[in-house]
Amino acid sequence: MTDELRRGRASLAFAFLVQGVTFALLVTRIPAIQDRYGISDGLLPVFLAAVPILAGAGSVGTEQLVKRVPPSAVLRWSQPVVLLALLGVGAGDALWQAAVALGAFGLAVGALDASMNMLGVSLQRAYGRSIMLGFHAAYSLGGIVGASLAWVGAHWDLPLFVSYLPVVAVLLPAALIGSRWYVDVAGAKDGAGSGAGQEGGTVVFKVLLPLCLVMTFAYIGDSTVSNWSAKYLQDVLGSSEDVSTVPYNVYMVMTLVGRGLGDLGVRRFGAVAVVRAGSVVAALGFAVVAVAPGAWVGIAGFTVLGLGLCVVVPQTFAAAGRLFPAASDTAVARLNVFNYVGFLIGSPLVGGLGDAWNYRGAMVVPLVLVLLTLLYARSFAPGADRYGDGHEWPRTADVGRGSNGL
Repeated sequence: MTDELRRGRASLAFAFLVQGVTFALLVTRIPAIQDRYGISDGLLPVFLAAVPILAGAGSVGTEQLVKRVPPSAVLRWSQPVVLLALLGVGAGDALWQAAVALGAFGLAVGALDASMNMLGVSLQRAYGRSIMLGFHAAYSLGGIVGASLAWVGAHWDLPLFVSYLPVVAVLLPAALIGSRWYVDVAGAKDGAGSGAGQEGGTVVFKVLLPLCLVMTFAYIGDSTVSNWSAKYLQDVLGSSEDVSTVPYNVYMVMTLVGRGLGDLGVRRFGAVAVVRAGSVVAALGFAVVAVAPGAWVGIAGFTVLGLGLCVVVPQTFAAAGRLFPAASDTAVARLNVFNYVGFLIGSPLVGGLGDAWNYRGAMVVPLVLVLLTLLYARSFAPGADRYGDGHEWPRTADVGRGSNGL
């Protein structure tokens, strides 16, 4: 089982990387998509909001689907649909075609996100030590690659279809080949054990709620960076257009660094300490951004912010798996919905406050919300009967336990 788990871990990390590339290629070319289809500024928010709403529906549907088929099957077929939907976005020329392609993208990405994290949680449980941050580090790396490819397409003024086609042509068969080694670990399904957060193998939402709030807060912070960092630097801190693109890039690089090192931190200090430290560091980053006298201090703030915020989301999924060992697939699917809730709330919340008040003041809102994570940090603590702080299995026994039902 050791080799099987290692292959499963590598193949799942590749799936996270592919999704990072795909999502970055979509969101970084939104202006080009708007121009191609003639989407007005008034209609664009409707299209942008529809994607996370449909993704939430896809995640809810996945909760029901994995009761009949394993999460690996959902991931195996949702990832090609996401890639083909991306290609469809670049291929159409009528508004209805954009709506259909983005709708398919949203539904499929909800299923993909939920099933990827289901597999990640179950694999981490089989390993008996923190590996979840590594999967999300692969996603961050994919985001950097995707943003770089999007820059190439924009720099050379390539049509969207021409820009997307080579990427899809390479990643789609690679993803299908990699999916051969996905591992559905025994014990991740409902009814395979018991935990403090479940009754009879079901999820008690009252117990899951603190993690749902943390997930929402984290994605409000993340969407603030992705949607408003460039505008903030340009309009508030007086940077040039070129410099205004830097914050998101350094933010993504720091999420890669933080997640790459984060699993070591969890193994050494425990999930609660890592989440608390990440929340404080992220809040410090927002504070620096809010008071920055100039562009480069603002960029430093976004750099610190990425290093802190990046650890929260992976650990939230992992905590759900620990709370509901007999119903982890259900818990992850429900928790994943709040990913999209945070994304939907964050951008209009910060933008509305910025327009009505000022953008420096608006940055205080995600700062406070990130600090509220400290109130729920104990939800990340493992119970006495589960792995985690002070309860991890020895390194010599960190694989090969999945066949015993964990």
